[in-house]
Amino acid sequence: MARDAAMRRRSFFARLGALLGAAAIPARAQIRFQPPQDITPFIMEITKGITPEKSGVEVELPVLVENGNTVPLRVRVASPMTEADHVKAIHVFAERNPRPRVASFFLGPQCGKAEVSARVRLAGTQTVTVLAELSGNRFRVGPRDVLVTSGACLDDASL
Repeated sequence: MARDAAMRRRSFFARLGALLGAAAIPARAQIRFQPPQDITPFIMEITKGITPEKSGVEVELPVLVENGNTVPLRVRVASPMTEADHVKAIHVFAERNPRPRVASFFLGPQCGKAEVSARVRLAGTQTVTVLAELSGNRFRVGPRDVLVTSGACLDDASL
C-alpha cells in the first residue's frame, strides 16, 4: 500500500515537472529570439524631447496571458475633453514586438471621453507603454507589465 502511494506521488511529480517545463520553453525561446527594444526614440519622435508626466493614464491589461495573439487592452486618460483641454492621440508601444509601435488612436474633443479598447498581439513577456498626447503640447505616459506564456509575432522557423 505504501509502495502504491509512492508510485502515485512519483507519477504526479513527473507529470507536474513535464507541464512546468513545457510552459517554460516558449518564454525562454522568446527571450533568446526577441530581446526588448528601446522605445525611447519612438516616444521622443512624438514628444519632440518633452518629458511626459507619469500620471493620468490608466492601462488595463491582464497581468498573465496564456496566448499573445489577442490580448485585451483598455486605456483611459484623465481629461475633460473640452476644446481647450483634450486628448489628441493615444499611442501604444510593446518593447518586445518586432514592430514596437502597436497602435495609434486619434481623438478630439468631440469624443466625449478619452478611452479606447482593442485587442493587441504581444510577442512575449514585456512592458507595454501607453503615451497620451494632449492639447497644449503636453504628454502623459503609463507603463504596464504583462507576462505572456505563449507569444505571438514570432517567426516559428527560428525556434
